[in-house]
Amino acid sequence: MNRGINRRTALGMGLASGALTLAGRAARAQQPSEVKVALLAPMSGPWAREGTLMRLGGEMAVDEINAAGGIAALGGAKMRLLVYDTGDSAEKAKNAAQRMVAQEPELVAGTGAWFSSFTLAATEVTERAALPWMTFSYSDLITDRGFRYVFQTSMTADRMASSVLPTILEMAEKATGARPTRVGIIADNGASNVSFLKQVRGVELQRLGLVAVVDETFTPPLSDATTIVQKLRSARPQFVLLLASNVPDTKLLLDKISEYGLGGGKLPLVGGGTNIGAPELAKIVSKDMLEGLLASQSNWPGKGQEELVARFVKRTGEPWMTQDAYMTYADMLIFKYALEHAGAADRHKVAEAIRAIDLRDGPALFYPGHHLRFDQVGRRMDAQLAIIQWQDGKVVTVHPEDIALAKPIWPKG
Repeated sequence: MNRGINRRTALGMGLASGALTLAGRAARAQQPSEVKVALLAPMSGPWAREGTLMRLGGEMAVDEINAAGGIAALGGAKMRLLVYDTGDSAEKAKNAAQRMVAQEPELVAGTGAWFSSFTLAATEVTERAALPWMTFSYSDLITDRGFRYVFQTSMTADRMASSVLPTILEMAEKATGARPTRVGIIADNGASNVSFLKQVRGVELQRLGLVAVVDETFTPPLSDATTIVQKLRSARPQFVLLLASNVPDTKLLLDKISEYGLGGGKLPLVGGGTNIGAPELAKIVSKDMLEGLLASQSNWPGKGQEELVARFVKRTGEPWMTQDAYMTYADMLIFKYALEHAGAADRHKVAEAIRAIDLRDGPALFYPGHHLRFDQVGRRMDAQLAIIQWQDGKVVTVHPEDIALAKPIWPKG
């Protein structure tokens, strides 16, 4: 049964199990008046749009939590979201994390930094500070380092690589009656793509009987896509993994694909990352070029989240809620839940409360499968793949079936 996230559900998450104890009531006068949490994300540079969307989701969650009474176990303390800019490089992300922990010793938790390369650098800092850190960055390396204060809410890149291609092949076979055997790969060299493609090249292509007739890697930002797209036209793959991590590079590639006569559904394209679902793509790329464009995601609002999305749209003026805003919103509710259970604005106790989460309600409703728990290395267990698609000028969730808002369409050329 699908359980939607309405306003009452969102605002009440964590309250029932976070009731104040007698000791908590007695100590209320000593509780903080506010609890600080952080968002570390790109607010400038080529990934600034994604960082802005994260901020919009986080601010909405914090405002709603505070409007509903704040953190009950801390005497109604209000949450305060502090935003730090990673800029456009891993080094800048690390520097921003260092400023953050130095300037705000009272921080109890944080989330970010969107791009896996940035997250890897920033969490070296947050781990030393014993600051509980939530991220939906994909790279397996993030939780392969033995850290105890990093929690990864996304499906990791390796697991996504093992899930995306079989799902895409099944979509193609249902639509055309035959499974593709030739794939093109175009990707930037971000950490999540490196992890993803290591699994694809080393395991998945052979396992699934696929041949990569084009395999091109570039360093963002991309200045010219001509050579890459010429290879696509010559090699004639049956579909393409198009793994650019920012909107400008995605636009450049899509425009060049259209220029070479491969757009308009002639060449099925499967992206990865939230930039594929960015609303501004509809303003800078033709509707025909976007139609049918698919993208794998670690999460995306779908069936059951309509009221939440409507509130977000009304508040922000955005045409829809992307993964960036959605998962940052969910992170704030996980922090609220952990604070209610910790009963203290203490980093170590908050981390312990996150490690102990095993929920099928509350914050778990934000994830396909409605189960929220983390394993011993901080990865969310039971994580499922989500797939979105551009249909008739907007982005809809098409997989998994329990949250899908439309059926997937496979371009037939």
